[in-house]
Amino acid sequence: MGANKPKVALYWAASCGGCDCAVVDIGEPLLDVASKVEFVLWPVAMDFKYHDIMDMPDKNIDLCMFNGAVRSEEQEEIAKLLRQKSKIMVAWGACAQLGGIPGLSNFSTQENTMKTAYEDVPSVQREDKKIRPQLKTKVPEGELRLPRNFEKVMRLDQVVDVDYYLPGCPPTPEQTAKFLLAVLAGQLPPKGATFGENKTLCDECERERKQKKVKKFQRAFEKKSDPTLCLLDQGYTCMGPVTRGGCGTLCIKANMPCTGCYGPNDNTEDVGAAYISTLASIVDSDDPKEAKKILDDLTDVAGMVYRYSLPSTMLKKEIKPKKE
Repeated sequence: MGANKPKVALYWAASCGGCDCAVVDIGEPLLDVASKVEFVLWPVAMDFKYHDIMDMPDKNIDLCMFNGAVRSEEQEEIAKLLRQKSKIMVAWGACAQLGGIPGLSNFSTQENTMKTAYEDVPSVQREDKKIRPQLKTKVPEGELRLPRNFEKVMRLDQVVDVDYYLPGCPPTPEQTAKFLLAVLAGQLPPKGATFGENKTLCDECERERKQKKVKKFQRAFEKKSDPTLCLLDQGYTCMGPVTRGGCGTLCIKANMPCTGCYGPNDNTEDVGAAYISTLASIVDSDDPKEAKKILDDLTDVAGMVYRYSLPSTMLKKEIKPKKE
């Protein structure tokens, strides 16, 4: 990467900011990383401007870690700019890799999303509920503009070429630090790889596993689980069988089912379809009516299985969840 310190850019698009927090949570190893690199863009932590990046020569940035999905014109523009200026582009976290939580709005239209957010939610208590953000607003100083949101949320590699993927919501600080150190050491896997081992979370889980047959599905708040037994065996919708390992089973150690934030391993094309197949295989009934009754206990199946990956699903048409 040359005699000078490698230049690193971190960018936050459509996401919650947890990935940036994961960098700070690295703790003392971050000081070691920071002493070896030069941050040229990190809006959440330092005052940088877009024109600083625009003025750089192409491929001047050694590493760009881009977190968040792409749902607006501004995010698309900056993703393309950073790709042009960067040697290595990383889809950092579940939103950039798979579409993430913002991608759930793809269940509906942009119009319905805006209507829900600005008109229908209980927190909107003004008399005129038709007020929404405007793309252009005249003020005495001139005209203010907001970027337009796209009809559908996209993952990063649907907009630009991506070199590596770092999974998680967010990636653990340990894995983030390990990735950064691997970059500095020039010890990265082949282009297109997802950083981490290609195994499922069940391969890491220390809980006792038995034959999975379920008579009733339940949510975490409905009944206290046995901390020694497989959560799926107990009827909790743990997505460990179809989720990539590498997080250290943090949720499971806190007695909470895996929600699938690390996405699928390399052998799974569609994590939602794979998990629906898993659930169907463990229903303990040969009677179609009884099996349907057991499955009816599941709440928001589509939202559950595609919580982090709807923009990555094989399903391309609009999906309309059943109204309560």
